[in-house]
Amino acid sequence: METRSNNNIPVYIYTKDNIIRLILLTAAFALVFINLYKPFSSESWYNVSEFKFFLFSSLIILTGVLVVVISRIIMYYYGKKRRIPYTSYAIWILLEIFFMAMFYTIYTVILNPKREYLAAFKESVINTSLVLLLPYAALHLYFSYREKEQQLRLLAEDRAEAAAQQNVYSFYDEKNELRLSVKRENLLYIESADNYVLIWYLNKGVVTKFMLRNSLKAIEESLTDTNVQRCHRSYMVNFDQVKVIQRRKDGIYMELGVDRVPDIPISKTYSEKVIQWFVNCSC
Repeated sequence: METRSNNNIPVYIYTKDNIIRLILLTAAFALVFINLYKPFSSESWYNVSEFKFFLFSSLIILTGVLVVVISRIIMYYYGKKRRIPYTSYAIWILLEIFFMAMFYTIYTVILNPKREYLAAFKESVINTSLVLLLPYAALHLYFSYREKEQQLRLLAEDRAEAAAQQNVYSFYDEKNELRLSVKRENLLYIESADNYVLIWYLNKGVVTKFMLRNSLKAIEESLTDTNVQRCHRSYMVNFDQVKVIQRRKDGIYMELGVDRVPDIPISKTYSEKVIQWFVNCSC
C-alpha cells in the first residue's frame, strides 16, 4: 500500500483498471446524456427518427470520447514515471473539457453552418463539463471508497497476522535462518549449552528437545517483550508455564506444571525481575 504526498493525487486514479472504468462510464453517460438532454444543438444534426439518431449520436459520442481515451493513456504512462499533483490534474481535466468541446463545436458548426462559432463553443464547454465532470466525480468517490475498503481489509489482515505471530515463537540460528516455530502454549524453557541452545517444548504432550546453534543472549534479544524471560545465566523460561516460585535452602526455583520438567533455578541477578514478572503474568 503506497503512501502519497498530500499534494499529489492518489495513484489509484490512474491505474489501468480504473482508467478503463472511467472511459467506459464516461462514454455510457455521454450517450445517455446526449439522447435525453439533446445538448450541442444535436437535434439539428440529423433529420431522422429517434432510433437512427441514437445510432448516429453513438458514433459521434464515441469519437468525442477518444479525447478522454488519448488523455488517460498519456496519463497512465506519465504516472508511471512521476507523481501527478492536484493542480496538474485539474489542468489536465480542463484540457480534456477544452479539446472535447472543440470537437463538438466544430461538428455542430459543420452540420449547422448558421450557428455562431463562439455561441456553439460556449454551449459545448458547458455540456462537455457536465458530460465529463459528473461521471468523474461519481467514479472518484467510488475509487476512494474502494481504496479505503482495501486499506481496512489489509489492516485487518495485518492485525490478524500480528496476532498469529504473537501466538508463535520463532527461533533462528546464528545465520538468521528459521529453524523452529513453537506455539506459545507449548514452549517450556530454553537452556544454554556452549555454542548451542536447547529449546524444550511440548509435542503431542511429550516433552521434546530441539538443539539450535545460537547464543542464549541472541535468543533473549529476539524474544524481547514476550513472556519468555531470562531467569538465569543458563536459562530462559516461558512464564505462561510457570506455576510456582519457591525459595529453598540452596536458592530460588520455578516449578512448571509439566511432568518430567526439572525445576528451573533463578539466579540472584534476575530474582527481583523474575518475581515481578511472575506477579504481573499471574494478574
